[in-house]
Amino acid sequence: MTLKVIEEGAPTRGRAFLTSFIKNYLPATPLLLIVGFFFLFPIARLIHVSFLSNENTFTIDNFITATQEPYRTGFVNSIKIGLFSAAIAALPGAIAAYFIETRGSSKLRRTIAVMNGVLANTGGIPLAFMFYAALGIQGQLTKILKFFGWDIYSGTFSLGSFIGLLIVYLYFQLPLMIIVFSPAIVSLRKEWSEAARNLGASQLNYWIRIGIPLLFPSFIASFLLLFASGFSAYATANALTVGTLPLTPLQIGGLLDGNVSAAQLNLGKALGVVMILISACAVIPYLAIQKRSARWQN
Repeated sequence: MTLKVIEEGAPTRGRAFLTSFIKNYLPATPLLLIVGFFFLFPIARLIHVSFLSNENTFTIDNFITATQEPYRTGFVNSIKIGLFSAAIAALPGAIAAYFIETRGSSKLRRTIAVMNGVLANTGGIPLAFMFYAALGIQGQLTKILKFFGWDIYSGTFSLGSFIGLLIVYLYFQLPLMIIVFSPAIVSLRKEWSEAARNLGASQLNYWIRIGIPLLFPSFIASFLLLFASGFSAYATANALTVGTLPLTPLQIGGLLDGNVSAAQLNLGKALGVVMILISACAVIPYLAIQKRSARWQN
């Protein structure tokens, strides 16, 4: 009797597993294949090659070289521009997101959302030419400022300098901050403010005790995402600096393009691995914080 039940139950469990697999996992199979082939496999291959010498033997010399000059300066400059651009854009972007979502009409919010999507994804040569036309030596805004007595090129400023590149990065960092922080603003329920007011709390107390603590994790998460964006930006910096400012993405590009001696064939891969690790230190906490914040946002 027991054997018969087992024999009858086995196909049932098998069919249940197959049904569950088809329902829950099979639709995601194309996505998993794409992620594996275009994301995980290249990263695994990059890590593998970064530990190979020119003779295809194991070595850590590539990583040792990556910590020396001029690559050390490239990492420092890339981290600085990521941190500074994120720090400058974070608070104004958060404030702008608040007023857009709480004070703007639905039409205005839709219009700004479209504009932010375009601005946040504008980069490379088009963005570089836009700023050359506006803030270049013969740029229109440069001429206007000079007319009023401020010659921005009287000192060491240039669009290819650290300060110039920082100004350009704010063009896409500010809209990006508004995009990623707006959902947190939308999730602040009016009932919470009304309940606090009914209990005798002032608007300031509401923000100090409720609003800011709830928004702070999303703010930090958005800051980390902005840092990763600024740290890894390549096309705009390449178009503006032309290699005059050491930045890790540009150094990797130069190494992969063949601007390298025979003793450094896999150095660019090692720099890429280190860069991925630094970016992961920002992206992984961002995802963790966003997952935690989703508990009250939903």
